[in-house]
Amino acid sequence: MNILMVSDVYFPRVNGVSTSIMTLRRELKAHGHDVTLVAPAYQMNETGEADILRINGRKVWLDPEDRFMSTAQLRALSRQLEGRQFDLVHVHTPFQAHYTGLKLARQFGIPCVETYHTFFEEYLYHYIPFLPRSLMRYVARHFSRRQCAQIDGLILPSQAMDDALRRYGVSTLSRIIPTGIDLSDFRGGDRHAFRQKYRIDPHRPVIVYVGRVAFEKNIEFLLLMLSQLRHNLPDALLIIAGEGPAEARLKQMVDALNLSENVLFVGYLERSTELPSCYLAGDAFVFASRTETQGLVLLEAMALGLPVVSTAIMGTRDILAAGKGCRVATDNPVAFAETLAHVLTDTELRRQLSTEAREHALSWTAGSMARQMSEFYHHVISGHPRRT
Repeated sequence: MNILMVSDVYFPRVNGVSTSIMTLRRELKAHGHDVTLVAPAYQMNETGEADILRINGRKVWLDPEDRFMSTAQLRALSRQLEGRQFDLVHVHTPFQAHYTGLKLARQFGIPCVETYHTFFEEYLYHYIPFLPRSLMRYVARHFSRRQCAQIDGLILPSQAMDDALRRYGVSTLSRIIPTGIDLSDFRGGDRHAFRQKYRIDPHRPVIVYVGRVAFEKNIEFLLLMLSQLRHNLPDALLIIAGEGPAEARLKQMVDALNLSENVLFVGYLERSTELPSCYLAGDAFVFASRTETQGLVLLEAMALGLPVVSTAIMGTRDILAAGKGCRVATDNPVAFAETLAHVLTDTELRRQLSTEAREHALSWTAGSMARQMSEFYHHVISGHPRRT
């Protein structure tokens, strides 16, 4: 198949959607499909690739990490792509990419599918705080319902996301297909070297968070939990790997809670070398997002044998449901800290969870998910009117 993907975000912008697109593209190409991606240019020395069409743009107000792509360049895409004989358009984000992908699909006479990556109902108010939260939820639901009705197929990363859209009244043909992970990305890493680089005592209890440092990730909860954990483990260290709009507020919160000796911000880490070492430097991985549609970082941690302690809300439930390699904690800082302390202080339990985690990650391979995606593509194409 010849697939055209369109997204409002991609590397070097680091987030779960970028990772998902990269993984899916790589696996589809490995299975013999052609994949062209339309994505923003960031002017951040992004690597040039022949099958990625970069669209110039400007920074998005209130979220300067993202880009608003040039409408003139997007309008010119149909001429630029004419004659490429695409079989299907796959949209990954609901902003300019949605309308551009839909327009191109109609012009080329081919179907359009879309992955619903982000739970916007619990997301928008973090970035537009001056409007009522109830209004933002209404807008997100109406927006999602309308867009989902415009496409030929919908890909959902978790059962929780499917349930949410059904409550909205969405009836579009859909499949639950998680992204999965490429285990080859998580076979290296050096625990000792990472701890040595950041002057972390080899015996110090370390917990790790990896992801965007964004408001919707609920990292404030992890800091409140850490202040409770210190009662049992005074030298516990939380490593926060990532960057984002909430970083300044979180650092203020660290100071207010007197946690400056217990929190280490390390920023974005290179995915194939530094990031695995960061995971391995930990004794447990922690997560508490209430908006996650999938939770790929949980699988990344598990693939490296790092026990996970997390709440099970939205998409993380699918990964944690088997109870392997993890302990599910309640959405309460004190109770979460108690669960985490048990894992950190029980060496035999950590060894057991580490073994389970590696085994569980094997059932979430990207190759298996890409095959499911290919089958869904074929199903949508077979039911779409032929081109004229």
